[in-house]
Amino acid sequence: MPTSTWTRHHVLSLADFTAAEYDIVLQTAASFQEVLSRRTKKVPALQGQVVANLFFEPSTRTRSSFELAAKRLSADTLNFAASTSSMTKGETILDTAKTYLAMGTDIMVIRHKEAGVPNAIAQEMDRLGVRVSVLNAGDGQHEHPSQGLLDLFTICSLIDPANPRLELLKGKKIAIVGDILHSRVARSNIWSLIASGAQVHLAAPPTLLPKFFAEYIFEDEPVPPGQLFIHWELEPALQNADFVMTLRLQKERMTAHLLPSLREYHQLFGITRAKLQRCQPNVKVLHPGPVNRGVEISSDLMDDPEFSLIQSQVTSGVAVRMALLYLIGSGKT
Repeated sequence: MPTSTWTRHHVLSLADFTAAEYDIVLQTAASFQEVLSRRTKKVPALQGQVVANLFFEPSTRTRSSFELAAKRLSADTLNFAASTSSMTKGETILDTAKTYLAMGTDIMVIRHKEAGVPNAIAQEMDRLGVRVSVLNAGDGQHEHPSQGLLDLFTICSLIDPANPRLELLKGKKIAIVGDILHSRVARSNIWSLIASGAQVHLAAPPTLLPKFFAEYIFEDEPVPPGQLFIHWELEPALQNADFVMTLRLQKERMTAHLLPSLREYHQLFGITRAKLQRCQPNVKVLHPGPVNRGVEISSDLMDDPEFSLIQSQVTSGVAVRMALLYLIGSGKT
């Protein structure tokens, strides 16, 4: 496993990831992907360590994926659910984290509806001087690093299964379509794709993709010219695209009057076979899930393995999360 140059203690954001770190994650995930194809899928890499999944927000794919990844690495797992925890009695988030620390937790995987919570817990662990790593499993409208990495791994593995690496995406056109303004997945994907040298085309209605979005995301570090484009129509984003990432349209946004109707959204921005004809002939479609069938993507297209990488994303998620847990946990063994 290529751990020699890995020094990151926490994984909270992809904004400061280096090209070398991306490649280490991709190569390590490829190794674990091979392990997962064996009859015996378990390795003793994190035996004796405790991974606590602290999900303060509902999740199916991410939580199950992290739990399975930890178990495949032979770690012990603790699972937290806010609805049945002492938080209902007034316990704070930091006190909850300290409780799991006292149980001997080595890695905390944290999801929360508010941005910055994983970072706050990581800072508290560092202040206490303990060797506990924090992995952001999605925080508010901030980021979702493991989803961005598994999407990157899914695409790179398709291009070169034996040696997935960042440089494979240089010059590729990738369209991200949907509720980009509120999407933590979009933010993480933008960081990783920009780092790869890909051309990233964002497409959404103006209410879900305001002009200031790019400046807001990259206010400290400008995007290299010719890499990030914003469209309020779908066609220019899809033209000659190599990959299309469509995002979940959060139906709760309808109450905020950001969209006239789901039907109109599908007509204008929903991904269908007919619309994919503007893309490259071998275009592939991704979606982080859960999917609103017939809204972000047509149901038949979602289930077509010729175009859809959605199931591959789920499979890749276990290998990528094994890689992340292994990389931040291997120094603790």
